[in-house]
Amino acid sequence: MAIKLSSSLSGKCGELIAIAKLTLNGYKIISHNYITGKKTGAGEIDIIAQKGNLLAFVEVKKRSTIEAASYAISPKQQARIARGAEAFLKNNPQYNDFDIRFDAVLISKNLQSEHIADAWRPES
Repeated sequence: MAIKLSSSLSGKCGELIAIAKLTLNGYKIISHNYITGKKTGAGEIDIIAQKGNLLAFVEVKKRSTIEAASYAISPKQQARIARGAEAFLKNNPQYNDFDIRFDAVLISKNLQSEHIADAWRPES
């Protein structure tokens, strides 16, 4: 008998898988579910991770397949995450000299995962 998880619980499970994957690959988790605050137009960033002088803003998507997850990060969402990164950096100036990257961790329903480094670049 298969157990059906709620979408929020499934999303949290996906985020924990992503945190484990990033940590095992040498990333330090700076923040998880970072809320940028009202009036920023940004919302939440799933994971902010550091590796050396690199700061990665990571979106986690869990769908039926890795491919479906890759298509679930819309341009509108990418722009929102970029605004969130700007707000984070404004509030955390100690990271101003870091290289910035936007990554994705994609997870399938059978819990296979893939970390896509430099998954997108925000429009200037």
